[in-house]
Amino acid sequence: MNQADIIIVGGGVMGSSTAYSLRNIGFEGDIKVFEKDPIYEFSSTPRSAGGIRQLFTTAINIKLSRFSLQKYQTFPKDMAIDGEPAKIDFQQRGYLFLAKKEMLPAIESQRRLQNELGVPSQLLSASELHSIIPELQIKDLAGGLYCAEDGYLDAYSVMQTYKKNAQKLGVDYVSKEVDTFLTENGRIAGVRLLDGEECKAPIVINCAGAWGAILSEKIGLSLPVIPLKRQIFQFDPAVPLKKPLPLTIDPTGVYFRHEGDRVITGYSEDVKPGIDFSWKRSYFEELWPVLAHRVPNFESVKLETGWAGLYDFNTEDQNAIIGEHPDMKGYYVALGFSGHGMQQAPGVGLGLAELIYKGAYETLDLAPLRVERFAENDLVLEHAIV
Repeated sequence: MNQADIIIVGGGVMGSSTAYSLRNIGFEGDIKVFEKDPIYEFSSTPRSAGGIRQLFTTAINIKLSRFSLQKYQTFPKDMAIDGEPAKIDFQQRGYLFLAKKEMLPAIESQRRLQNELGVPSQLLSASELHSIIPELQIKDLAGGLYCAEDGYLDAYSVMQTYKKNAQKLGVDYVSKEVDTFLTENGRIAGVRLLDGEECKAPIVINCAGAWGAILSEKIGLSLPVIPLKRQIFQFDPAVPLKKPLPLTIDPTGVYFRHEGDRVITGYSEDVKPGIDFSWKRSYFEELWPVLAHRVPNFESVKLETGWAGLYDFNTEDQNAIIGEHPDMKGYYVALGFSGHGMQQAPGVGLGLAELIYKGAYETLDLAPLRVERFAENDLVLEHAIV
């Protein structure tokens, strides 16, 4: 308990993907994952909308998400346990960004970049949108950016599959909370738990999500990441739709998709930073007019439930912060995903594992997402944020 070769703080999808990848590429040392919430009641992973998309505006996000999507396509077989395929319910029903006339030049530019990097995205006319969603109201739309390969999955099952495979490969999961990191002479030395116990390690990976920057701040290493609440609502439309929905983003920013025969929806509202899991039924009333305007089937709905989760939101450029901290040897981070963590976890976990075990990125070059980019004023400005 008091010693490890690598400590991972946070056992959600990012921490578990990294732990599994370290073992999978050959690291044989002792790995301990500290997860304070063993039933993942407040973990961001199971509270997410589970979207998997390649419709980004920056090359690094497109490459990273394309790699991860391809991993999810073969995930059930590749991550089978004792011959039993992993069940992640990956529904490749597409992603659809709806656009008004003034938005078309920007999304056409995005489509060109995506196509250059192998993503089969399409710019659809307003009338062509009806082939995707027959009921869609298009009077104020000029078209949409669509990718049929994309979709959504069961985020909780993905996380649990990574965890179970990591454990099978000898990774130790410890249900205790990390209070702070230990340092010695400018390098990481381990962690101190909330109960006062210490565990030493020359490498510590901060995968603590919305709590990650708070922990980093305790050792004087600030990161531009804050926790932001995001609410999701599930409702039952009185009139069912003719076809399963892609994950659809309205020009207002309101998104919706099917969840079984129900529909879930959400919006990145302006909220104060903080750890807050409360959700308000009344907030759905602000989203409902947008939904009813866009799809007549949503004019009469029954709100069934809702929940709130947390983004670890990067305030500088809304992108992941990945790699070793330049001011602390042995201290690695995977934070600031701003809602993209689930869809980028396979690529990030493998990238971190390669960087730590092999000394360099091999499969994907994640250097654009390095910690140093803020001091270097070399930001990765992503415009497709949901």
